[in-house]
Amino acid sequence: MKFQDSKIYIAGSGGMVGGSLVRRLEDLNYREPIVRSSSDVDLRDQSAVEKLFQAEKPEIVIIAAAKVGGILANDRYRAEFIYDNLMIEANLIHAAYRHGVGKLILLGSSCIYPKMAMQPIKEEYLLTGPLESTNEPYAIAKIAGIKLCESYYRQYGCNFYSVMPTNLYGINDNFDLETSHVIPALIRKFIDAKRTGETSVTLWGTGTPRREFLYVDDLADAVIYLMEQTESVDIYGQGITHINIGYGTDITIRELAATIAGIVGFEGDLDFDTSMADGTPRKLLDVSRLSALGWEHKINLKDGLERIVEWYMRTYGQKTSTGISQ
Repeated sequence: MKFQDSKIYIAGSGGMVGGSLVRRLEDLNYREPIVRSSSDVDLRDQSAVEKLFQAEKPEIVIIAAAKVGGILANDRYRAEFIYDNLMIEANLIHAAYRHGVGKLILLGSSCIYPKMAMQPIKEEYLLTGPLESTNEPYAIAKIAGIKLCESYYRQYGCNFYSVMPTNLYGINDNFDLETSHVIPALIRKFIDAKRTGETSVTLWGTGTPRREFLYVDDLADAVIYLMEQTESVDIYGQGITHINIGYGTDITIRELAATIAGIVGFEGDLDFDTSMADGTPRKLLDVSRLSALGWEHKINLKDGLERIVEWYMRTYGQKTSTGISQ
């Protein structure tokens, strides 16, 4: 592979996505990537980012660093979600330009698309309608990152572009019930309920919204695949600013909850609190462009959920031959 000896900086290597990218590079026998924790470098600090690039001289940059969270966190910490993400993206993209980085890939989020976008969502639907209000600050920050990459390409010819993953899950996910996304929140709720002998679990919303979920290791595989196969001119030459990465099919939150409950072994009732927000009714990405490039996901949803439940139990609890310990 032509990039195996490149100096690749994974921004956000300590997170779920960044960690998976590091593992995937190792699997493919790449040179050890450049990694720095948030305690080493505050990516919101322009001078700190500049010093990092001066010292390490990366040739490729993949931006997986971001402040992320579920509906509650996005709505509660709106200022932090827009400020932190804007600063991280702006500092890294500008430093990459200043230091002549050969390729930069920014990881965004499917929340960039309008709340009521036609389904499945094509890349062209960006900025064609209002955003979902609960995560609007985060979405706006990610849209700004997309436009930063495009602007540096159009003005300076930089080989910078963005990819938009669907909802992700996997090992090293965030299981804090106040800030987590739906899959880790459901896993923790069902495991806790089974341990304590609860007969029901209360879940937010109606359970009817449909969501698409991709295992994080599949995302990492797709990003490295695109890094090897695709240049910025290929993206912008199609009249788009980014490329979707997704699973290709979706599921209702009710169906997802029932699947996770079955894996965990929770046999109680599922109570839906309809006073809580559902968010976007449906969010399924059109992944035809990525498929045309020859990439498809490898891990189906049921297998991925079983993997993360098993990892959670190894990490935070005990598992017996009959299921979750009490």
